[in-house]
Amino acid sequence: MLTYSPFNLKNLHLQNRIVMPPMCMFSSDETGLVKPFHILHYSTRSLGGVGLIIVEATAVAANGRISGNDLGIWNDSQVDGLKQIVEAVHLYGAQIGIQLAHAGRKCTSADPQIVAPSAIAFNLESRIPHALEISEIADIIEAFKSAAIRADQAGFDTVEIHAAHGYLLHEFLSPLTNQRTDAYGGTTENRTRLLREVLIAVKSVWPAEKALLLRISASDFAEGGLNLDESLKIVDLVKDHADLIHVSTGGLVETPINAYPGYQVSYADMIRKHSGLPTIAVGLITRLEQVEEILGNGRSDLVALGRELLRNPYWVINQDGRIRKADLPYPKPYERGRA
Repeated sequence: MLTYSPFNLKNLHLQNRIVMPPMCMFSSDETGLVKPFHILHYSTRSLGGVGLIIVEATAVAANGRISGNDLGIWNDSQVDGLKQIVEAVHLYGAQIGIQLAHAGRKCTSADPQIVAPSAIAFNLESRIPHALEISEIADIIEAFKSAAIRADQAGFDTVEIHAAHGYLLHEFLSPLTNQRTDAYGGTTENRTRLLREVLIAVKSVWPAEKALLLRISASDFAEGGLNLDESLKIVDLVKDHADLIHVSTGGLVETPINAYPGYQVSYADMIRKHSGLPTIAVGLITRLEQVEEILGNGRSDLVALGRELLRNPYWVINQDGRIRKADLPYPKPYERGRA
């Protein structure tokens, strides 16, 4: 059964193909520090058999938080708590990554200034962001680089750069939110420049033997925004600096999305075939049969279960009798429940 087959990427060795994707818990406070909840939340999914856990969007700058309750990785005091998450997850066999993120114009924390490529608010209720100067863009790159150093100090097996869901790096990628006329705006290559520079900077400090992941939104679902063709061009420009693409969609603007089980899988499939890079597919996937179809047809290498793992932390070890009787890793304290 492909779901339970191992996956290796550099020194990332997964016991199965199931990923817990980053999902914001909004359970910290203004300090951005790890709380007991986070340790329990992530270690429970490791005990439940998940192959790879990716910690929620973790802000590389104080004004890069989505909310005032986000986890942070913008100063050294935040490393010890993150290390505790890593150690707890490793106890039960999962590998763990962290998503490095900057919310851009979607920041709702109390920080006095929010930033974006252009001074365009997310919606009528949002603040108008400050359009970043070239010198300030350099500070953003340095923030991601410093965050990667801290992630390595905390012991994470991989990092994921968040360039999806309408946050800062995605805002630079899409012409709907990037109206710059300098080297960071206009053409696809220019709009991809910041993402490429962030990846290069992170790669310069991230251990070469550890995988570097990238999350993108392959479509904005809005006229004039990113679509699959444009996203394939973006991937071409950055694929030499990433080891795997985690494929999502949407989040840039408020627009209706026809969401159905597996609605984003085709994007992961196309990006995988076009780039030659492994991908993670995601999108309202809940059943083992769905995972097997995606993997069996070579549409993606890994499958992320988001909401399903919130409902059922033990999804991986809690499938039907075929799985319970299989020769698969199972927590020793729970062996009596396997028969």
